[in-house]
Amino acid sequence: MAKRDYYEVLGVSRNATQEELKKAYRKMAIKYHPDKNPDNKEAEEKFKEAAEAFSVLSDDNKRARYDQFGHAGVGTSDASSGGFGGFGGGMSMDDIFSQFGDLFGGHFGGFGGFGRSQGRRTNRGGDIRVKVRLTLQEIAYGADKKLKINKQVKCNTCNGTGAEHGTAFTTCSTCNGSGTVIGVTNSIFGRVQTQSTCPTCRGTGKTITKHCSSCSGSGVVSDSEVVSFHIPAGVSEGMQLNVSGKGNAPQGGGVNGDLLVVIEEEPHEELIRDGNDLVYTLFLGFPDAVLGCSSEVPTIDGKARIKIDPGTQPGRVFRLKGKGLPDVDGYGRGDLLIYVSVWVPKNLSASEKEQVERMRDSGSYAPKPDKSDKNFFDRIKGMFGR
Repeated sequence: MAKRDYYEVLGVSRNATQEELKKAYRKMAIKYHPDKNPDNKEAEEKFKEAAEAFSVLSDDNKRARYDQFGHAGVGTSDASSGGFGGFGGGMSMDDIFSQFGDLFGGHFGGFGGFGRSQGRRTNRGGDIRVKVRLTLQEIAYGADKKLKINKQVKCNTCNGTGAEHGTAFTTCSTCNGSGTVIGVTNSIFGRVQTQSTCPTCRGTGKTITKHCSSCSGSGVVSDSEVVSFHIPAGVSEGMQLNVSGKGNAPQGGGVNGDLLVVIEEEPHEELIRDGNDLVYTLFLGFPDAVLGCSSEVPTIDGKARIKIDPGTQPGRVFRLKGKGLPDVDGYGRGDLLIYVSVWVPKNLSASEKEQVERMRDSGSYAPKPDKSDKNFFDRIKGMFGR
């Protein structure tokens, strides 16, 4: 099922302020909170959907990419489901409570008699950002890529725990093994009891008595991994896509970060990209522009032949429908725009100059524009759809 527009999910306009976004999100979170809707799968999905929308729109950078590229710009496009994961792909309910609990006075679930334990916090490794350079053909059809990534991986000796042989632990004395400490805070719903991650054991409930000799107690070691992923068709320069779980492993165990793939476009020798359209400049000799001809032009698929009518003026634009690039969100395909330019030779022989002089003296070659001829500015506007 296609993802809904994030602004539609929260019921706000596209120019909504951060305060309006927070207010809309609070309203939906309260309405669909799982403690208020026990065993209601539909309410839980709406709760997650609202959290996903708010996570993107509340971040200025993510919001800018979403406004420009849609879901694919933040790694949540259905087109990228073959390997890229977004906010909702692997985020649990506890992750949502942990990330957005501050909007409700530090305890997301504690209102009106409802409560929710945050449980032990899961450590998350750092993300890794890489740049991938794509040809126009790869952008047009999508591409499968393999990259060797240097990263932090889980130590096999201690299984990522940081303790010698993975067993040199004792129960944390601060939280008595629970991984959390209890407190009381004021929220918009009154005084509520909260649970926060234990600062001593960082939520694990255990402290190390002897550090692992292989990783010096960090739980991670430096290594490399070959990561395979698919880039969907229609991506553009600067777009960032996520490969979930392929980033660094966290110290002390937990879940891996993500691999963030930033797109770079390799310039094409003949075609220029303008959004989903492609632009090609066709240079005609003066005789061909006057008499007409058949000309071959490059496309993403190879070559195409177009007919040049007699008397074709410089600046005319031919449009080949559907010969451009696909929209990354699946909304059709752009066109190939062929801009005609007449080539004026710089070096002529004496006899050739005489021929041109005779042409200049002939009244047939004097400019005689009619009302159907657009000026240059109008042609340029029409060329780019402005």
